[in-house]
Amino acid sequence: MNNLIVKPVGKVIFQNEMPLILLEKPYRSALEGLDGFSHIQIFWWFDACDNEASRSVLKVSSPYRNSPETLGTFATRSPERPNPVALSTAQILRIDPAAGIIGLSHIDARDNTPVIDLKPYTPSLDRVAQPCVPDWCASWPKSLEESADFDWSGVFTF
Repeated sequence: MNNLIVKPVGKVIFQNEMPLILLEKPYRSALEGLDGFSHIQIFWWFDACDNEASRSVLKVSSPYRNSPETLGTFATRSPERPNPVALSTAQILRIDPAAGIIGLSHIDARDNTPVIDLKPYTPSLDRVAQPCVPDWCASWPKSLEESADFDWSGVFTF
């Protein structure tokens, strides 16, 4: 198998607790046409889990109440996985193309986390009208918007 080359296009930063994506200068022109989209998909690198031990985790003790005790990594959002790639969808609050800044409503990444790609969220390609999930997570919110007000403390075991 060939090795893959992934280069960060920017990083997540926090200014006054507001999450931003700061793009590297060579990639700023790629923001053209992004205005008008309300949400963006952010592919980022779980850099804190980019080590042999984390990359070898294929099964985990479930972090979810009411789920099976053990889950395969691909059935979780765990940062420990063969390739520490993460995907977050967030609302775009502002775009400053000249500065290479995208203001976000939220992101579950840390400060200085490498961003490896961005894609506009488009309902025709990204939204599933009637997704199926296992019974143990069927009571979770049905949308990103509903998740903001949901009490997640009853879902996780930590």
